[in-house]
Amino acid sequence: MPSRLANQWVLITGASSGFGAAAAVAFGAEGARLLLGARRVERLANVAAEAKRAGATAAEFHALDVASTESVETFVQWVRTLTPRVDVLINNAGGAHGLEPVAEGHEADWRAMMEINVLGLLRMTRAVLPLMVAHPGGTILNIGSIAGRVAYEGGAAYCASKAGELQITRALRLELCGTGLRVGTIDPGFAETEFSLVRFKGDAARASKVYEGVNPLTAGDVAEAMVWAASRPPHVCIDEMLIKATDQAAIHKVHRRPTAAKSK
Repeated sequence: MPSRLANQWVLITGASSGFGAAAAVAFGAEGARLLLGARRVERLANVAAEAKRAGATAAEFHALDVASTESVETFVQWVRTLTPRVDVLINNAGGAHGLEPVAEGHEADWRAMMEINVLGLLRMTRAVLPLMVAHPGGTILNIGSIAGRVAYEGGAAYCASKAGELQITRALRLELCGTGLRVGTIDPGFAETEFSLVRFKGDAARASKVYEGVNPLTAGDVAEAMVWAASRPPHVCIDEMLIKATDQAAIHKVHRRPTAAKSK
């Protein structure tokens, strides 16, 4: 039986790495037609090629910075040259910057998280909706975080931005009721991607310690959830999905295995 996603147009933001890149390959394996956007175009080319090898009917890509209204509008104009419709929108672009408490926080980091995680989500959805509302059965999936549900020290701005994502998703679900469009949020917990490397400004040693002794989620795990949610029958909407590694019972409760002692 062919996949429900075969030949559907799937637009993925932040597709150059992490959840976005994994989603491109996972939707590609379902025979979807991909529209990939991110700032790192050279990486997008590699992701598109991998998605085609996985089985994508098409894998097109274009530069996209969701923090820029002009970039979003240019990207969607490009999309319109390829298709008059989008069946699945994956609002994945986002990130965390810094782990300082509020008293020591940096305004540039705060602005970056709000511009991308909150305003970027709003900009992208506003721009793509005209390509979706005439086609019942389409899906908007916003990628949130456990941090949008539970706060932690040093994460005030990031948690606020992901709480914003959650409330935007809930509002969209209400606003689009009756159109036949599904709206949902997929909120991962502990997942090993470039997330911590970005948060810690490229400090690889510090980033690797985050996952030390833990068996975290992978980008592929989260991408699999996206495909499952988007491929439900048209009358089924997965409103909210919280996914955690088995080692993470709660945001502050993580099981860590002893690591091998370093050689002297």
